[in-house]
Amino acid sequence: MTLHLPDAHGALRAYEPRTEPLALTPGAPFTSRTVFSAAHVVADPYADTTPDSPAAVDWDATLAFRRHLWSHGLGVAEAMDTAQRGMGLDWAGAAELIRRSAAEAKAAGGRIACGVGTDQLTGPANLTGVRAAYEEQLAVVEESGAQAILMASRALAAAARGPEDYLEVYGHLLRQAAEPVILHWLGPMFDPALEGYWGSSDLDAATDTFLDVIAAHPDKVDGIKVSLLDAQREIDLRRRLPKGVRCYTGDDFHYPELIAGDEQGFSHALLGIFDPLGPRAAQAVRVLDTGDREGFRALLDPTVELSRHLFQAPTRFYKTGVVFLAWLAGHQSHFTMVGGLQSARSLPHFARAYELADTLGLFPDPKLAEERMRNLLSLYGVDR
Repeated sequence: MTLHLPDAHGALRAYEPRTEPLALTPGAPFTSRTVFSAAHVVADPYADTTPDSPAAVDWDATLAFRRHLWSHGLGVAEAMDTAQRGMGLDWAGAAELIRRSAAEAKAAGGRIACGVGTDQLTGPANLTGVRAAYEEQLAVVEESGAQAILMASRALAAAARGPEDYLEVYGHLLRQAAEPVILHWLGPMFDPALEGYWGSSDLDAATDTFLDVIAAHPDKVDGIKVSLLDAQREIDLRRRLPKGVRCYTGDDFHYPELIAGDEQGFSHALLGIFDPLGPRAAQAVRVLDTGDREGFRALLDPTVELSRHLFQAPTRFYKTGVVFLAWLAGHQSHFTMVGGLQSARSLPHFARAYELADTLGLFPDPKLAEERMRNLLSLYGVDR
């Protein structure tokens, strides 16, 4: 059953869908790497909302997707930017998501870490207000029993006058954290409002400040998540970390080589692309657990083209492709997103994402994925 997929130039090209999925089944827990998937939320398609309304979430489908990830051994990084944090999901929705997912993690025996930010602030804030917002969210995460991820803050980026303000705010939070946290450095390609984070647009200077924060409180930092899409900078940074502090790659362009590592170390993972790649990523890590780097790369390297496609500029709209693939894969019954973000990518973008994912065998039911892709094409006026 040939599909005719539109390309970036407006022409239709023939594509023969795959008929069999890649055989991927749950296996033993990972032993060599700690791996989180930043998970998306499933919108309620029947809610009468607008893009400016509070998020309407389908909780059953959202939690079912997290159980899917846990079943393959992946940890869940909850209420991160993949869940449209700050792009449709407000703090009230994020807090409920954290509480529900943390309770589900306990029931399923799954690992979970949750984002702590300042997005309840609705206008300009001073450093005192930024600290208070972080503290409120940290309390919710700690009360839920989840590990905390201190996310980059738009409000702090706007209020900070220089590196000393970052040192003060993060030092205050780390001193009061009950358990070691993960620090998250999210680059401006994911959120333009974070330009100049850590007090400088010079990444070398910013890195020094980031490391100063960690060096002052190494017992309170489990690890760092780096999302700068610069593999060599991540490698250089992880080699400078204090002993015992992990590097969790957030680089959706270079993750296979960063996780595989080199003679001086490796990165763990906290990745948005592991939302659609979950089962395949899990199998690859189990291969790596045996010491087989080549087998690991053979499974993950072919996925990079899909990841680079989903995360192409404007990178912050990668969530649209992630949810699109979840719909095609049968993890949700519709392609509707919080805030109407399903409109953020074009039909040629969707067509290429489908083709790449289908070629990789990511769809448990290729026929269902084909039917849904055909329906989307028809909706856009492609009738053959």
